[in-house]
Amino acid sequence: MLARAHRSLICLFLASSLGTVSSISGSQPDTVSIIERSVKANDTDFAAAPRFNYKEFDRESPDKTYQILMIDGSPYKRLIALNHRPLSRSQAAEEARKEKMARAQRQSESPRERQNRIAKYEAERNRDHQMMGQLTEAFVFQLIGTQRVSGFKTYVLKATPRPGYRPPNTETQVLKGMAGKLWIDQESYQWVRVTAEVIHPVTIDGFLARVEPGTRFELEKSPVADGIWEITHFVMRSNAKVLFVVPRQSQEEERYYDFQPLTPSGRRTH
Repeated sequence: MLARAHRSLICLFLASSLGTVSSISGSQPDTVSIIERSVKANDTDFAAAPRFNYKEFDRESPDKTYQILMIDGSPYKRLIALNHRPLSRSQAAEEARKEKMARAQRQSESPRERQNRIAKYEAERNRDHQMMGQLTEAFVFQLIGTQRVSGFKTYVLKATPRPGYRPPNTETQVLKGMAGKLWIDQESYQWVRVTAEVIHPVTIDGFLARVEPGTRFELEKSPVADGIWEITHFVMRSNAKVLFVVPRQSQEEERYYDFQPLTPSGRRTH
């Protein structure tokens, strides 16, 4: 789901170049200011994310498309297509039945049950947000040029691990071994594209695992409402060793689209 892509913003920054990057001439923008303004823009997007329903396409076998619905404070995932084809009548009826049951269950929750469900969702979101907060701590940024990406004029920033960085928790340990690039819109300071990869192995304490070079992430963001951008494309290729010996590789690709703001009642606007 989209939360997974947000979580991978810990990978924020990678070492791959797409297209031609123009050099900066004349007075250079302040790199620190660019990063600070981009973090502020992402904070706004993060706060707005629960106010949208959207569709999610997962490239799997078979490929699956879901409608993600915010129902009473947390998301619900409803299957709507397989291999780019709508579900059969019986399949669609079964998915409608599951959604109806989920809505009824949430409506019948006790205050404590509802609070716990929403708290679990918010805890995951906040964990992702805290990772983003490590941006200026974990990396050194260098403005290396400008480039037009997806129709936007962007600043191109290279990010390399900051010497002596000490991750505050398990989730951010991987940042020690990552490098990357950000393409930041020159007007809105939104992240148009982020790529990141592991450049040297990182041991994850407590999990008996090591993330290896070859682990790579790429994401793209697009405007979905006035002043709000959300992740619309996410690709991840992971390369790790469990128990430091057993190799484990995986690849994922997800697209997010048709973002629809919720009304006060929690339903789609159309």
